[in-house]
Amino acid sequence: MQDNKKTVGQLAVELGQNNNGSTDPIELQREMTKEYCDNVLQAALDGQKYYTKPYYVVVITKRERLLNNVIRSYYFHRGTCPTPDYDQAVFQFDPRRESFQEIWVIPDKETCHMLYENALQVQPEERQLLNYVLDFASGALFEKAITLNGEVKVPLIVDIN
Repeated sequence: MQDNKKTVGQLAVELGQNNNGSTDPIELQREMTKEYCDNVLQAALDGQKYYTKPYYVVVITKRERLLNNVIRSYYFHRGTCPTPDYDQAVFQFDPRRESFQEIWVIPDKETCHMLYENALQVQPEERQLLNYVLDFASGALFEKAITLNGEVKVPLIVDIN
């Protein structure tokens, strides 16, 4: 029996060649959002096997180098809050309270720069994302990660003599 499933590369090439605008963007967004939420929840549930204290679910988004229309998201849990970075979303899950909280969402570098440079023109529905970008640029998210991890902030002293 032969498997007729196509590879990601084959599908990406076909979509790139055949995309005549017939794909319903609203339906596509709904499917992507549902899949995203399901995967975040699954990573959180998987983490319950390892943690009794609050832990973090991290989503890293990567664009394939050779297939520009293929974007992959990687979902995983960890015991500490990561250092903020581009293409990253971080959620905190408290297994005792069974509560879930978004810590930050940082888009790709180009989107961050666009939002930062056009902060006054950002639409109300994009304000939260803009706030994350501004906090990322100012170092506030890094400070938040340090605090959430219970790390001691060591002042940076530079001796230029």
